[in-house]
Order: sequence, then C-alpha cells, then structure tokens
Amino acid sequence: MKFCFGDIVVVEENLIGVVVKSWITYSKGEKIRNYDVYVRMKNTIQNYREEEIERYMVRHKYLNEEEL
Repeated sequence: MKFCFGDIVVVEENLIGVVVKSWITYSKGEKIRNYDVYVRMKNTIQNYREEEIERYMVRHKYLNEEEL
C-alpha cells in the first residue's frame, strides 16, 4: 500500500483529503488498492483507487538557486 491512515493526499486534481481507511480487493487475480478519504471541501468520506490520489507535499522553506 502506498498510503496509510492519516496521510494527507490530493484528490480530484485540487482537493485535499486525509486517508481514513485502506484495503486491498482482488479482481481476476489483480490487486485493487482502495482508500477512503475524508475530503474537507465536500465534508464527506469518498472512496478512491490508488491511481486516483497523490501524496500532498508540503515545503517548509523557499528553495534557493542551487536547490531549484
């Protein structure tokens, strides 16, 4: 599993959410990774597959020229 409980993620291109549940199901021998994500802007928990979400990365400083 790529994400776990409490991970902050981006869904639907620009909405921020928090993973509240994760599990794997099998279909025709293929693993399907599912995540229930609480999406604040919708005030609801929605299910997404792993390929539909990405990790929210936070930077705590500005990058200097070398880091850019």
